[in-house]
Amino acid sequence: MRRINILEFVFIARNNALFILAFFCIQVGVGQESGKSETPKVLPQPDFHFPGYVGRTYLDSDPPQFPQPVKAPKGAPNVVLILLDDSGFGQFSTFGGGVPSPTMDKLAAEGIRYNKFHTTALCSPTRAALITGRNHHTATFGVISETATGYDGYTCVLPRSCGTIGEVLKQNGYMTAWIGKNHNTPPWETSEAGPFDRWANGLGFEYFYGFNAGDMNHWNPVLYENRNLVPASKDPDYHMTVDLADHAISWVRKVKSIAPDRPYFLYLAPGAAHSPHHAPKEWIDKFKGKFDMGWDAYREQAFERQKKLGVIPSDAKLTARPESLPAWSSLNDDQKRLYARMMEVFAGYGAHCDYEMGRVVDAVKQLPDADNTIIIYIAGDNGASAEGGIEGSVNENLFFNGISEKWQDNIKVIDELGGPKHFNHFTAEWAWAMCTPFQWTKQVASHFGGTRNPMIISWPAKIKDKGSLRSQFTHTIDIVPTLYEIIGITPPETINGITQSPIEGISFAYTFNDAKAKEKHNTQYFELGVNRGIYSKGWMASALSFAPWNPNRGAFDPDKQKWELYKVDEDFTQANDLAAKNPQKLRELQDLWWVESSKYHVLPLDWRAVERLNGELMGRPTLAGDATTFTYYPGQVGLPNEASPRILNKSWSITADLNIPDNGAEGMIVTHGGLVGGYGLYVQNGKPSFVYNNLALERPTITGKEELPKGKVKLVIDFKYEGKEKEIGKGATVTMLVNGKKVAEEHLDRTIPIQISLNEGLDVGMDVGSPVDFNYKLPFEFTGKIEKVTYNLEGAKESKSAKTK
Repeated sequence: MRRINILEFVFIARNNALFILAFFCIQVGVGQESGKSETPKVLPQPDFHFPGYVGRTYLDSDPPQFPQPVKAPKGAPNVVLILLDDSGFGQFSTFGGGVPSPTMDKLAAEGIRYNKFHTTALCSPTRAALITGRNHHTATFGVISETATGYDGYTCVLPRSCGTIGEVLKQNGYMTAWIGKNHNTPPWETSEAGPFDRWANGLGFEYFYGFNAGDMNHWNPVLYENRNLVPASKDPDYHMTVDLADHAISWVRKVKSIAPDRPYFLYLAPGAAHSPHHAPKEWIDKFKGKFDMGWDAYREQAFERQKKLGVIPSDAKLTARPESLPAWSSLNDDQKRLYARMMEVFAGYGAHCDYEMGRVVDAVKQLPDADNTIIIYIAGDNGASAEGGIEGSVNENLFFNGISEKWQDNIKVIDELGGPKHFNHFTAEWAWAMCTPFQWTKQVASHFGGTRNPMIISWPAKIKDKGSLRSQFTHTIDIVPTLYEIIGITPPETINGITQSPIEGISFAYTFNDAKAKEKHNTQYFELGVNRGIYSKGWMASALSFAPWNPNRGAFDPDKQKWELYKVDEDFTQANDLAAKNPQKLRELQDLWWVESSKYHVLPLDWRAVERLNGELMGRPTLAGDATTFTYYPGQVGLPNEASPRILNKSWSITADLNIPDNGAEGMIVTHGGLVGGYGLYVQNGKPSFVYNNLALERPTITGKEELPKGKVKLVIDFKYEGKEKEIGKGATVTMLVNGKKVAEEHLDRTIPIQISLNEGLDVGMDVGSPVDFNYKLPFEFTGKIEKVTYNLEGAKESKSAKTK
């Protein structure tokens, strides 16, 4: 035998130690799992090290081995998770509603329906709970991201300790995609400057196609593919729901063609049925006259259908209309005509969405492993939305600025509803009707109208009790642990070096093939805007704070809040308040609510509403810091609202340094906002114009009398705000100057008080998204040369903290 020297001995010992370490890791489950053993509790899995013998050359070494792709647990199903927006329990036909839902019908017939599935009553919170398996306050999403405050349960900055299902499945061998609405990235982080770790791609989803906002114009959306702004479609019949479905179909076909043995996770979150209620005319026309009976009769009809379908108990009671909502019979003929049309638009919008989701489902079922694909279809992240107010809306941004609309104004555009000129929303009464048979609507976390949504699950390979109903209490936080259980995933204790908080949901896989299985999710708190509720072992205590159709809120004392008590395992609809009859049980549940609220970071209670939408008043972060001067260059488009200059309730100016060619120039120089509010500085017919879109209530425009001169031009808009400290929405004087000479001026009686736009920010050199006015055609690219555009903010107010009253 050949002797080896000391260096060779150390070299061989080192490699054998690596072999021993690798072997040990495999045995304890840190490496690739086998069969039904645990998946790694620490992600990512350790780097590969060659486990064999390494000699001095490859000739006397063991054969080489490559690190292999991580494999999902054996038999792991594909997962399609569909989450609709702003939809009530009694909306779609599968659960007795008046909006046809053949896709849901098909899935329900081959799977199971859940009639006691619960959300949080609002979008961002539900979505955070959905992708993490933790309560919304634990995930810091006690509210929507646009109303975040600086408390642990309300920052809307998803903690790294709450790893998403996308991240976990990706690191366990899944292909992952998120298509549609992303409302879980802090608004101030949604610009092209990032940071990107809380964009969908940074949350474990390898492919993203959708929008980073709470809602989106379906005719002129601002979309991203991964981190890249998507150019506006040139298709005259474009609609965002169709686009999202097309991309979902394309992605799932592509990845299964490339890697047929790998499972996929598709999270599909269309914008429907959130406002704006935008639908193709042919879909709206399908419902002409079908809602002329009004909301009271609709509720009665839907209630009877629900009983016949068996989705509610035969002894359930239909809850009464809130006193603050008018009866249909009290309306005049014009009101009835307008409101019925608003409901027709909404029905067309919802039915169109279900049809497009059906195209995705059909594509999925054409793939070879369709039977081993679990489809979870959730009809709403909360109840139907009452944010259109009692008289309906043609611009929902008015609601979020605390301004109510009048039906007499809205009826003037009745024939345009659903089209590209309006950000329309039906009435609060119709929202209440969509939540049949329950009380209240979206935002009201205390009652089932806000929190109980239909859920349908199809899994042909495993669910055999087809077409049946499940009535165990389930919640959004239960989706993640359910999927982990059926896939065979061990909830990781560490992800990317961060210790994980415990999963707070409870798997309901036990219900898949046992309709009578004993309920496991026995206690669940609810809270949103001090609408409070607590469920415990068949009982529910509920406390309403404010009606959701009133954006303006005054003083409030949570200690004087009225609590109601329901025995919901006997009273399905919360129709019989037992608070007076059983005060001891009510006290017990109230005390339990405080225990749960302390445990899950619900405190402090905060009942403020529209003022929280103003990031400057709330002291939310901005990438610009304390800067008061901003310079932008051509190509800066799609800058989100929260990353744009904060120009509300202060004086400011725009200076555009231009170069006008000999043949003149046309087009947008700079714009901020769009259809629902904003402003634009542009050149048309050679003359400079500035339009101020005051929440679509008026669009005052000033225009220079002469064409811009050729060559270098300095075009200035000077906006002098007239309000004093803390005064919002006051008037202003707008002056236009060309090369130092005043060429136009106008006084504005009022300005936008709280929120300039719902989702659109700043563009230089063109208009991305919806137009700020309708006297030009998108994208209205500027044909001259823009050297730079400079903003100067004057009198920038000191940021107010969460103590603002």
